[in-house]
Amino acid sequence: LRFDEKVRVVVFKSEVKGVFCAGADLKERAEMDDAEVGHFVKRLRNLMDEIAALPVPTIAAIDGYALGGGLELALACDLRVAASSAKMGLIETTRGLLPGAGGTQRLPRCVGIGLAKELIFTGRQIDGQQALSMGLVNHTVPQNSEGDAAYQRALTLAKEILPQAPFAVKMGKLAINRGMEVDIASGMAIEGMCYAQNIPTRDRQEGMAAFREKRPPQFIGK
Repeated sequence: LRFDEKVRVVVFKSEVKGVFCAGADLKERAEMDDAEVGHFVKRLRNLMDEIAALPVPTIAAIDGYALGGGLELALACDLRVAASSAKMGLIETTRGLLPGAGGTQRLPRCVGIGLAKELIFTGRQIDGQQALSMGLVNHTVPQNSEGDAAYQRALTLAKEILPQAPFAVKMGKLAINRGMEVDIASGMAIEGMCYAQNIPTRDRQEGMAAFREKRPPQFIGK
């Protein structure tokens, strides 16, 4: 996906009704020794980092349970849409664990330190509406009879992104992600570098021409 220029938005959904991702198989985990557990979690953390580093926007469609590593998967995405009936939580402390695939870092960056600590310390599960109120998800929708309401809303959101200039969107994502990790002066410099890369693109020229000619732009990602 990283190198396929035809890919403009990636939506993560589950094929299992009622479950987005239920997290690690604890029965399998119980059969591992300490070294195997450490290796397993490191690989999982690396996977989440690869998802977070995808250059195009990513959307998690949470139509059911997103627990433990399942919520960490959703947190690795740029945007999250949940059904109101969905259940989310970093529940690791209820099993003698702590989040190990990015949850302790991505959750506070999403909802703030205080809320993240409360959710992780208690292992609490919350529904889609509660997740919306604390900024964990971008949108919450009532579940439908097919059980894919969040996915349908995620598709609608993806279709809002699709008409926009692909390279500009990628540079916007890069500037935000890199800028969030540094002080604001360094972030401004990152924005400037990303903007400089966008200036010579054909899409920027097309955007300006379309504005002058009062027509919709036809972006090609170049």
